[in-house]
Amino acid sequence: MKTRITELFGIQHPIILPGMSWISTPKMVAAVSSAGGLGILATGPLDAEQTRAAIREIRSLTDKPFGVNASLLFPGAAENAKVALEEKVPVINFSLGKGDWIVKAAHAYGGKVVATVVNYRHAKRAQDYGCDAVQVTGHEAAAHGGDATTFCLVPSLASKLNIPIIVAGGVADGRGLAGAIALGADAAAMGTRLMSTKESPLHDNFKKLSVEKDIYDTVYSTRFDGLGCRVLNTSAARDAIRQGLNLRKMLEALPNSMEISKQLHLPYIKLFIGVLLSGWKNARQLAFMANAFKSIRAATEDGDVSRGVLTVGQATGLIHDIPTVAELIDRTVTDAETIMKDLTRMVDGRKSLTPKKEVKKAAGRPKKTAKPADQTATAPKKKDVTQKEKPSRKRGRKKVEKS
Repeated sequence: MKTRITELFGIQHPIILPGMSWISTPKMVAAVSSAGGLGILATGPLDAEQTRAAIREIRSLTDKPFGVNASLLFPGAAENAKVALEEKVPVINFSLGKGDWIVKAAHAYGGKVVATVVNYRHAKRAQDYGCDAVQVTGHEAAAHGGDATTFCLVPSLASKLNIPIIVAGGVADGRGLAGAIALGADAAAMGTRLMSTKESPLHDNFKKLSVEKDIYDTVYSTRFDGLGCRVLNTSAARDAIRQGLNLRKMLEALPNSMEISKQLHLPYIKLFIGVLLSGWKNARQLAFMANAFKSIRAATEDGDVSRGVLTVGQATGLIHDIPTVAELIDRTVTDAETIMKDLTRMVDGRKSLTPKKEVKKAAGRPKKTAKPADQTATAPKKKDVTQKEKPSRKRGRKKVEKS
């Protein structure tokens, strides 16, 4: 399957492994790239030298194109991006910051740059200062999805941008990939689906949960890591969201931030003073992140279902098995191509050649539909980012009846 993204990156399939901390490791990145997609290394938990070592490990495992991610809001992220530029990584993906300097340096050696965005304003800005593509994150996605859903976000941006679009959020199989391309995307980032594969370093406890859970079993809140964030709906996640950044959690952020400084080999006093000087808003955000990092690591590495919190998209409800990376990518692309051929036949007025039974089998066995859980997590005296459409519609109907 050829798209603008496969041509731009020199890859076989329009499937991307986004940079997910403790998931997008060198071996996982190499597995995706070797299978024809594009693996992107997560550098959030790494310092500069660890980033350099990880890049070189990937190159020892595959000769295919790959990428490196840097979330510029995090301590040490700019240094990691500089290492990726020094190592002349083929694709650099950045988020949560301005990456014009990355674009200039990458283009000097022929590298490509992708900005992760959630709205048109940020996407247009990235296009204007030379990004080669954008990765747009829909509301359904794991972690930091925007306010708009994939189904509306992609065509909205596709009609206004000139550069290729990678969509993240809601894509877990061939149906999703075909739909994303029909909406105007050029590739799909399948983080939630790819983390439940045999090569994925995600702990087996959470792979099992990912298969068992339904599309309703996620929670979206600003009270987990300070940004709008989607996580698996577990007791640990609900407890973290309920507490937010109260006094207890504020105090816990101190030792948790110490742990991060050790992990990144940053002098803690220097990090602490730098955070304080950056202002209360940024300090508060980084305190949220320190606590969230500990919870995410407890889930991904330790498999601790009582304390760990896993960032996961609604596509978890579309996961029915744990295949190899190569099996998943091949199946997804094959199913997408079959669907697109069938749609072409429908337009031409010809009967589909794909038996219905075969389509159902390819789609996987449906999970039992669970009653939607209460996904509301509101802060005291503060409106949180949640979805409460049903109650509001009921109130609206009563007003109409009275009138």
